[in-house]
Amino acid sequence: MAQKKKQSPTTAKAVVNRRARFDYELGEDIVAGAVLTGLEVRAARDGHVQLKGSFVSVRNNELWLNNASFSLKLNQKGQPGARSIDTSPKKLLASRKQINTLIDRKKNGMTIVPTKLLTTGRFIKVVIALGKGKKNYDKRETLKRRDQERDARRAIKHA
Repeated sequence: MAQKKKQSPTTAKAVVNRRARFDYELGEDIVAGAVLTGLEVRAARDGHVQLKGSFVSVRNNELWLNNASFSLKLNQKGQPGARSIDTSPKKLLASRKQINTLIDRKKNGMTIVPTKLLTTGRFIKVVIALGKGKKNYDKRETLKRRDQERDARRAIKHA
């Protein structure tokens, strides 16, 4: 009998919202679970999720992930590889104490930003952070500092 080759499970790394670090001064992180359907879980494990432009809102004392794009694989006959984009709000699961602290901080002018979507393990988790929006001059300063550090490393490497 011929043995079947074991298919390795998809090992997508965490989906990272790189834009969040640039647009916000981030504070403490909180890991929250996400309520997803089967197609959304498959898209997350395959890495077909975009967090750029997404944010977390509070409705009825619950956390909701808004504007996160999940590229869902449609299982339609005759259309292999057909995908659809889903940006509907997803409920996030956190403890009541964490939610209350986030609500208090949000009233003080902070924003709740998703920074990562973790797909390792059994559950899909979202890492959210409290952030304060940067001004344009802060963003320019960040770019300038990054360029200077890159030039310094390059000079040390070649010297």
